[in-house]
Amino acid sequence: MSAAQPVPLSVLDLATVSEGGTSAQALADTTELARAADRLGYERFWVAEHHNIDTVASTSPAVLIAHLAAHTKRIKLGSGGVMLPNHSPAVIAEQFAMLEALHPGRIDLGVGRAPGSDRISAAAVRGPAEDGSVPDPWQVDDFPSHLLDLMAYLGDVRMTDGPPLEFQATPQATSMPPVLLLGSSGYSAQLAGYLGLPFAFAHHFDGGGVLGAVDLYRQRFQPSMVLDEPYVMVSAGLVTAADSETARYHAAPSLLRRLGIRTGRFWPLLPPDEAMAHPEWQHAAAMPTNAIVGDPDEAVAGLEALAAATGAHELMVHTSTYGLAERITSLELLADAWSQRTSNGAADAAGTAAAPAGAS
Repeated sequence: MSAAQPVPLSVLDLATVSEGGTSAQALADTTELARAADRLGYERFWVAEHHNIDTVASTSPAVLIAHLAAHTKRIKLGSGGVMLPNHSPAVIAEQFAMLEALHPGRIDLGVGRAPGSDRISAAAVRGPAEDGSVPDPWQVDDFPSHLLDLMAYLGDVRMTDGPPLEFQATPQATSMPPVLLLGSSGYSAQLAGYLGLPFAFAHHFDGGGVLGAVDLYRQRFQPSMVLDEPYVMVSAGLVTAADSETARYHAAPSLLRRLGIRTGRFWPLLPPDEAMAHPEWQHAAAMPTNAIVGDPDEAVAGLEALAAATGAHELMVHTSTYGLAERITSLELLADAWSQRTSNGAADAAGTAAAPAGAS
């Protein structure tokens, strides 16, 4: 990260339903978090697509993005992401072309190839196969062609053969939302590079592989009408507070929930005291994680290290705590610390440039 071009920070949210909460409350909290991110100067605010999960209310990104755009002023809103195998490319193109027409220049279409659900839920979302069987949620052989169709419907036509394009996502468009490819593996990284699209790696999944994926993306990158050079975004789980102990306290519910997900047990997002009293808490606390948890200086240091290691052009933080207030505080403290670091870096750079020859 250079002082002249600081890495922008963005936010990813899942509209998490805490223990004892409701979908309505989770969506209201997401709205307030988006308003805070807008006020604090974050670059983007993305919401994800997940289905039939007790703790996630973000099931329809397009609907939620429309609501968030109406309640914010300048921040870019997007999907992190739309799971394309669940949908018709034409329908997604229409939804996001409409969002772009309503809020020009503020809409991102992040696309992923995972189901965002289990096998049965994916079948419910997609509908049965032509023979009536339950589709395999990981059978995504058609993903590249569906992605190309989606891009073409939004004006980025890559196919040089086949029948002429006869479908338009919206009449007389003045702008279209950018398409970004999301992933947590080398597959999506290589496809994004081949198509010359921005690539966002889901580092907050805690699954590893970020360095290999971004290297593959850069190796396979081909300039396109979208990008002349690679553009890498990396997400990170992050909780910060006034001091390290408080940050660890508020991160406890998400750490316990992460252990549950890894072991096939979808526990609720408990209050911190209950999470730390859980029978599995010691296992959760000892579990390796790439989440960044600490005071603002530690949070900034963790993000700087991630940016340096990956060469990311943009970082996206996912803050998961039991209460909304702690999420907003985390964004406030991080924004302030990141701004101060950028200002100090710029001042240091200016001082170095102004120093006379031979000065140390």
